[in-house]
Amino acid sequence: MKKALIICYYWPPAGGPGVQRWLKFVSHLKSFDIDPVVYVPQNPNYPIVDQDLVAQIPKEITVLKRPIKEPYKFAAIFSKKKTQQISSGIISNKKPSALEKLLLYVRGNYFIPDARVGWVTPSVVFLKQYLKANPVDCIISSGPPHSLHLIGMELQKQVHLPWIADFRDPWTTIHYHKSLLLTKASEAKHKALESLVLNSANHILVTSPSTAKEFSLLTTKPITVITNGFEPTIIDTPVLDTKFTIAHIGSLLTHRNPTYLWEVLSQIAKEDSIFAQDLEICLTGVVSDEVLSGIALAGLTNNTTIKGYVSHKEAVVLQHKAQVLLLLEQDSEDTKAIIPGKLFEYLQAARPIIAIGPKGSDIEGIINTTASGVYVSAHQKDVLKKQILFYYNAYKKEALFINSKNIELFTRKALTKKLAGVIKSVITAS
Repeated sequence: MKKALIICYYWPPAGGPGVQRWLKFVSHLKSFDIDPVVYVPQNPNYPIVDQDLVAQIPKEITVLKRPIKEPYKFAAIFSKKKTQQISSGIISNKKPSALEKLLLYVRGNYFIPDARVGWVTPSVVFLKQYLKANPVDCIISSGPPHSLHLIGMELQKQVHLPWIADFRDPWTTIHYHKSLLLTKASEAKHKALESLVLNSANHILVTSPSTAKEFSLLTTKPITVITNGFEPTIIDTPVLDTKFTIAHIGSLLTHRNPTYLWEVLSQIAKEDSIFAQDLEICLTGVVSDEVLSGIALAGLTNNTTIKGYVSHKEAVVLQHKAQVLLLLEQDSEDTKAIIPGKLFEYLQAARPIIAIGPKGSDIEGIINTTASGVYVSAHQKDVLKKQILFYYNAYKKEALFINSKNIELFTRKALTKKLAGVIKSVITAS
C-alpha cells in the first residue's frame, strides 16, 4: 500500500464546501491501496463550523496538527463583522468603506498568496522532521488557501518526493482576486508564485475543464480534472415541500446576487396571484445584505425564508424536500471554471435544477450530461421565465420530477478511484 501526505487547511469542524473534497477522498483512498496521512492546522479560524462533520473523519487514518497564527483573529479587533465577511469571501459591490479598503489592501499586499502564508515555514520544518521517521511516497497540497502549495513545493525540494498540487479553485483568475486592491508589484508576485507552483508540481489536479485549459497555457506539467462530487446517502425520503419552493443551499454572496431572477419571479407573481401565494424562495446559508436588498426591491420579502447556516446533514434533507433547486454563479468570464460543490449534492437529491451563470460555464456540461435540469445564461429573462412557469405548472399537477442519468460518475468513490490512479502514476514515474 502506498502512503500519501495530504496538506489541507479546511478540515472538520470546518463547515461549508471546502472541507468536503478531501474529507471524502481520505475516506475512500484505502479502498484503492493508498494510505493517507492528513496535515491540518490545530487552531484554525474557520468562518463556518459544522461539528457534525467531525464524526465523519475515518478513525483509522493519521491526522497531524500544528498551530497556525491567524491574522484574521487580530483584524477582528478592529471589525469582527468585516473581517468575518472578507475571510468568508464576502466582498461588497458597494463602494468599500475606509476600513474595508484597509483590510483588503493589507490582505492582498502583505499576505501573498493569502493570510495563511505564515504557516508555511513552520509547517515545512515540522513535516520534514516527521517524514524522517515516517516516510511517505508522495505529497499532496490542496488550495485555496494557495499558501499550502508553497508547503508542498518546499517539501518536494527538501525531501525529494513527488508532489501533486490540487486546485479546488483557480488562483489569479478567481473572481475576488480583482477586489484585493493589489499593487502592480503584488499582482506580479501572485502570478510569479502561481507559475512557480504550476511548473514545479509533478502533477496538477483541477476541478473543472476550464481551469485545466487555463493552466495548460502556463505549464506543460500533466493536468487531470477531478471534479467535486457527492457521497451516496440513504435517507428517509422526505415529503416534498407543499409550497413551490425554489431553494438555494449554500452561501449566496454579493457577486452572485441574481437581480434578474428576482425581477422574473416578481413579474410572474404580479401576473398570477396564485403563483404569488405558492412561491417560497428558501435560502440556506450565509446571505449577503445586497441579496436581501434585491429581494426586498422586487417585493419578494414575504415570499422568502432565510434559514441561515445548517449542518450538512440538514442541508441534504432540505435539498431532497425542495420543489426546485437553484444554482447561481456570477456572470463573469472569471467564473466559467467554477463548479460549485453543491451541484453534485443537488444531483443526488434528484430534484429539478435551475442553474444560472455565465455563457460557456462548465456547469452547463454537467447539467446536460446528467439531464438534471436546465442551464440558463445570466440575464436571459425570457428563457428563465418560461422554465420557471414550466416547473410551476408541473408542480400544480403534482408531476414535478426528473429522470437524471450518469450521476454515478460523480460519486466520491468513483472520483477517488481516479485520484488513486493519478497518485500511483506519479509515484511510479518518480
